[in-house]
Amino acid sequence: MNKKAFLLIATLLAMGCKTPEARRPISVTTGSFIDASVARNQRLNAEEEAEIERIISKQADHEFIASETGFWYYYNTKTEIDSLQTPDFGDIVNFIYDVKTLDGHLIYSKEEVKVRNYAMDQEALFSGMREGLKLMKSGETATFLFPSQKAFGYYGDENKIGTNIPLMCEVTVHSITENKSN
Repeated sequence: MNKKAFLLIATLLAMGCKTPEARRPISVTTGSFIDASVARNQRLNAEEEAEIERIISKQADHEFIASETGFWYYYNTKTEIDSLQTPDFGDIVNFIYDVKTLDGHLIYSKEEVKVRNYAMDQEALFSGMREGLKLMKSGETATFLFPSQKAFGYYGDENKIGTNIPLMCEVTVHSITENKSN
């Protein structure tokens, strides 16, 4: 092999082995958008919480309970039977509910929603309802006040519930069927 061919091959190999240099960003962004978003969400949460507290203060005839996960509820009908269990992962919960705005305007009636069978934590259901069902036993009815982040949040339900709408839901659990494979 002649020297020129050898130099050509060596040069091509050397250039081919070079790793590409990372592209530099055209502009550098700061955390200002994220900071503004956090501030906006904190303000929204504070406004919704104040509205919920106002509603609670007007309903002195109900004993509201603050959940550990950020919503409030009271029992319309409470079962005092200790042998009844709250649902666990995979249990089938047969329930019905309605959906209202916090000022009581009906969004979805129980007739529209219909009775549901829900496999606990295995199907899609908004987070507040999923967490609320975990607190209930068969035969109980509870009214929940969900801030928007526990309801349908920023996206709404793409039908009747708009962006960042806190909700009131009255839920009745008809039965809980234990998942035998747990």
